[in-house]
Amino acid sequence: MKYDEFIDAVAERAVLTDGQAQVLTIATLATLAERITGGEADDLASQLPAPLQEPLLAADEPAMPFDLAEFIRRVSERAAVDAADAVEGIRAVFGTLAEAVTGGEFADVLSQLPDEYVELVGPIGIV
Repeated sequence: MKYDEFIDAVAERAVLTDGQAQVLTIATLATLAERITGGEADDLASQLPAPLQEPLLAADEPAMPFDLAEFIRRVSERAAVDAADAVEGIRAVFGTLAEAVTGGEFADVLSQLPDEYVELVGPIGIV
């Protein structure tokens, strides 16, 4: 999936402008990179267009164990949006990721997240 297609898909899913979708996508990927191992972030980045790789490639190897509320708070802060808008953006990014990368890669990412994250992933997380 090309960069513009990814951003358009996030924008459509969350009913955002392309600019808002871009900000929320980068915020979500940067936060996800903190939550999963550096190796997994690298694997995910390898299947995404170059502009979306940068926030993932900055990840440290050990994952930071934080809960869903903290994930939402970090995305909200990074994107300068309220928590409700952050949740909608995160859902849209995860939905688009599920389409943009292989099913195996998406399953690998999900395997590093606690069950409570299913709230953000929804039915697309079932692979």
